[in-house]
Amino acid sequence: RRKDLGGAMLLLMPGLWSCPGVELNQGDPLRGSRFEFYALRHGQSLANVQKVISSDPDVAIVQHGLSPAGWEQADTAAKIVAEKVITTGRALAVVSSDFKRAWETAAVVHQHAQKEGLRVWPADGVRKEVLLRERSFGTLNGQSDREYERVWEEDAKDATHQHFNVESVMSVRKRVQLLLSRLTSQFETDPILLSERWLVLLVAHGDVLQIAQTLFEGLPGEQHRTLDHLPTATPRVLGFPPTSHAGGRGC
Repeated sequence: RRKDLGGAMLLLMPGLWSCPGVELNQGDPLRGSRFEFYALRHGQSLANVQKVISSDPDVAIVQHGLSPAGWEQADTAAKIVAEKVITTGRALAVVSSDFKRAWETAAVVHQHAQKEGLRVWPADGVRKEVLLRERSFGTLNGQSDREYERVWEEDAKDATHQHFNVESVMSVRKRVQLLLSRLTSQFETDPILLSERWLVLLVAHGDVLQIAQTLFEGLPGEQHRTLDHLPTATPRVLGFPPTSHAGGRGC
């Protein structure tokens, strides 16, 4: 199902995981869980403007931040996220890739939420996560973004492939699963976090977030490019975690 919130197209789906034997939350998916996950791709970056692939941490942590249009997109996304937090009666957790384009976007969302008087975690700023970094595109890094298509063509055949020395889809899935397990565990056991219902916003990159979406939809990783393309700075509902976490193990 789709729902248009404040001009952004949000994809609503049940909280499905691909892990067998894991109990899923029951009842009203939009109201029953104490926390739900959203995806937010970074705003337009300078790498997007230059139409180059930027996946090298040594570069992307300090360069290729938001373009002027990207800052405007982040402002719009921040307002949409804040409105969603208000209408659902949740608090907001902001977790981001440590690449510059992502954490700049996340910081705008975090600051706007605090300005609106919303409860935000962490209170002192965005939680940066290496596990949400852009997928490594190997020898294609620094080349034209048209090269993505060559990788995606191989992805559709085999989620374990490493052609062009890229990080495989399965590698991305495993690190996203690890992050989800850690966050789920923390939100289920921390007494302070237990006092709220949370909207957990994952701010990252197109491939990483669409691969994450396959986990929530129970789809094989090879199908990540069959999902609707995730535009820059557009919030998308991922869904809800299982009632017991997976302990950080891949499925």
